[in-house]
Amino acid sequence: MNILVCVSRVPDTATKVKVADDGKSIATQNVKFILNPYDEFAVEEGLRLREQHGGSVTVLTVGGQESTDILRTALAMGADKATLIQLANPDSYQVAVNIAQYARNHSFDLILFGRQSIDFDSFQVPPMVAQLLDLPCLTIVSQWSITNGTVKAERDIEGGKEEFETTLPLVASVQKGINEPRYPKLPDIIKAKSKPIETIEPVAVEPQLEILSMEIPQTERRHVILGDSDEDLEKLIQLLREEAKVI
Repeated sequence: MNILVCVSRVPDTATKVKVADDGKSIATQNVKFILNPYDEFAVEEGLRLREQHGGSVTVLTVGGQESTDILRTALAMGADKATLIQLANPDSYQVAVNIAQYARNHSFDLILFGRQSIDFDSFQVPPMVAQLLDLPCLTIVSQWSITNGTVKAERDIEGGKEEFETTLPLVASVQKGINEPRYPKLPDIIKAKSKPIETIEPVAVEPQLEILSMEIPQTERRHVILGDSDEDLEKLIQLLREEAKVI
């Protein structure tokens, strides 16, 4: 099985994000970047499918030269090959077009993603890639099996589960819980540092999205102390609805 796993480079979840001087991006000074946590499940799933069915796992990212660090993380986990499509600050459409073009040239049986990137949370790229390639798409898969090219998959929904059946080739995004990603061993991390990473030029396509501004949400403590009486509970609901606007 020829598997492509698409990954992205995101700020560490423990990073305290600050807006850059341009007001449209985050300040990258002293920010640690990591392999997108949801993509770790996709890499692990690709490796497990290779172990079951044979074949190879290629990891791919669209980004700047600095994105080679996450590709080396995936290589240390066990991926066979890594490719960087070098395009700085792409939007989701540019990413999808470039992934689709790469996939056309390599005849993958399965194109895997994590359910979302934790920076933009758009959920857009897997369905766009599927549309561009005219392939079936399964999103947020929590459990599945692949037998003789037939895919039976399941995902969690509000109050239950959805079940699907389709065939390869396929585009899919996987959910946390589908597996437990392996931790690279030190010898594999060292070997990954010397493994080749293919770097290719991007497809020229105009972005479809422009970030106009970015700001950190302002938080303010109201210091309202309530008891457990019926009146206090009604007051709490009123505050949550009318002031906090969270319900």
